[in-house]
Amino acid sequence: MAALFVDQLTVIDFAFFDPKRGIVGESWIVDIILEGDLDDQGMVFDFGDVKKQIKIAIDGSVDHKFVVPTQYANLSSSIEADSLLLEIQDEKSRWYRHQSPQDAVVLLDSETVSMNAVKELLIAECRKVVPNNVTKIQIELSSENIQGAYYHYAHGLKKHLGDCQRIAHGHRSQIHIFKDSERNQELESKWAEKWRDIYIATEEDLTNTLEIDGIDYYHFDYHSEQGYFALTIAKENCHIMKNDSTVELIASHIAKHIKSENPNAEITIKAFEGVNKGAIAS
Repeated sequence: MAALFVDQLTVIDFAFFDPKRGIVGESWIVDIILEGDLDDQGMVFDFGDVKKQIKIAIDGSVDHKFVVPTQYANLSSSIEADSLLLEIQDEKSRWYRHQSPQDAVVLLDSETVSMNAVKELLIAECRKVVPNNVTKIQIELSSENIQGAYYHYAHGLKKHLGDCQRIAHGHRSQIHIFKDSERNQELESKWAEKWRDIYIATEEDLTNTLEIDGIDYYHFDYHSEQGYFALTIAKENCHIMKNDSTVELIASHIAKHIKSENPNAEITIKAFEGVNKGAIAS
């Protein structure tokens, strides 16, 4: 029996529902080990096929989707036309109403969204694409080891031609803030706290405000290439930008806010979108 491994095969960027935190943006690094007999090439599985077929299977399962635990007690779901409608209440009595094409959601058969539960889902999807000589699949999920401030954010980009148009996907992202060419940990911590578990929305997508049991809510919706998307979420969980929430515009948005408070300083923002990618704005 032989085994091959690929570390950091991919990163899955997604959002999930947590009973305490609400809608949480997340980024998990995926490592994989395949065990089995050697084929006629003397391989368990060609590395090129691992990087293509298995990566596609993993990304298509969870990446840029909203993951919801179906065994959570305060969840109801229904199908309306071509849309999946989810209504969820968290432990703080806040409501979430999410509507989207069914492909934008993962209904996870568990009480909570955990690495172990997602891992089992990914292994099942990988089994569909590996050859018969592969007898065992191991997947390890991990978060990036960040030395400094970071935040979890969810968002949707209706103008995007790919899966970023889904209204509730997200990232776990570090942030570097330079004030007069020096990293400023105080400012980094301030923004990480400000945007802890935040939903970053675009002003033009806000179509209604409402109050339910004394809690103020925003309702966002839009039509994009993949279909109709809508999200109702507590106002306290949101940050609204005038522009779309691409990482380029997020970096610029933060830079402008900090510059307005420090007009005589030179400000540079290095904003990450998940792991090892992002944008710089000065």
